[in-house]
This record gives sequence, C-alpha cells and structure tokens, in this order.
Amino acid sequence: MEAMIKDIPKEELDRIATYILETHLAPAIEEFVRKNEVRIKELSIIERVIRVEEELKHLRELEIARFEAVEKRFEALQREMNVLSQAMEKRFEALQREMNVLSQAMEKRFEALQREMNVLSQAMEKRFEALQREMNARFEAQDKRFEVMDKRFEVIDKRFEALQHEITTRFEAVDKKFSVIQWTIGIGFSVLTILLTLLKF
Repeated sequence: MEAMIKDIPKEELDRIATYILETHLAPAIEEFVRKNEVRIKELSIIERVIRVEEELKHLRELEIARFEAVEKRFEALQREMNVLSQAMEKRFEALQREMNVLSQAMEKRFEALQREMNVLSQAMEKRFEALQREMNARFEAQDKRFEVMDKRFEVIDKRFEALQHEITTRFEAVDKKFSVIQWTIGIGFSVLTILLTLLKF
C-alpha cells in the first residue's frame, strides 16, 4: 500500500486529497458545524429557560414573602381594628349616655321654656286686650273730638261765607261809589274844559 502511494505523483496525491476533502470532509465539517449550532441554540434556549425558572422562583419567593408580610400586616390591622372598634363602641356608649342626659336636660329646659312662654303669652294677651280697650277708648274720644271739630268747622264755614258775602257787598258798594266819583270827576272835567274853551272865545 505504501509502495503504491510512493509510485503516485505528488500532484495526483494532492488532487486526490483535495477531492477527498471536498467530497467527505467538507460535508462532515458542515454537518458538525450545523449540529454544533443546533446544540448552541438548544443550550441557549436551555439557559434562557433556566434563567426564566430562576427568575420565576425568585419572583415566587418574593410574592410569598410579600403575601406573608401582607398577611401579617392584615392581622396586625385586624387586631388594631378590633381594639379601635372596642374603643369606638365604648366611646359611642359614653356619647349615647351623654346624649340621653343632654336630651333629658333639654326636654326639661324646653318644658320650662314652654311654661314661661305660656305665662308670657297669657300676660301678652292680657296686655294686648288692655291696650285694645285703651285704644278703643282713645279712638272713641278722638271720634268725639272730630265731631266737635266738624261742628266748629261748620260754624267757621258759615261765618266765612257770611264774611265773604259782607266783603262782596262792601266791594260792590265801594265800586258803585268809585263809579259815581269817576263819573262826577269826568263830568266836572268836561264842564271845566267847556268853560275854559268858551272863555277863550
């Protein structure tokens, strides 16, 4: 075998080696590379899955811790609410008692005020009746005074009418006197004028 290989020229050996490499080694390398790429992808996916699982585990632990903290906080709040509720109930009972006492006091005060208002109302009614009687008496007295004044005004009206009639009569008499005097003066001036005219001639 070695003798046969020695007899083959170097160029032929190179060509054969190149052919073998191209036909067998290259596909084998490609297949190896392809398988490695697939394995790398699988490994990458596995790593991602592992990371996701770790993150999920971590999140689960955080959620559990949070839930436990929330649960403890809720229990503490529930205890506080129970204590506060008891305190509020006691305070409400005390306020209710105070309100009852205050309500009773207010009722008594209201009854006393009502009695006072009744007494005051009766006194006001009596006072109003007395004022009404007094006002009626005053109105009656004023009516009588108005009647007297009406009578006086009637007398004054009659006196005024008589005075007006007398003044009118006197004015008419004075008017007549002035008319006579005016006519007399006119006639006198006319006579004088005629006499003076005659004397000139």
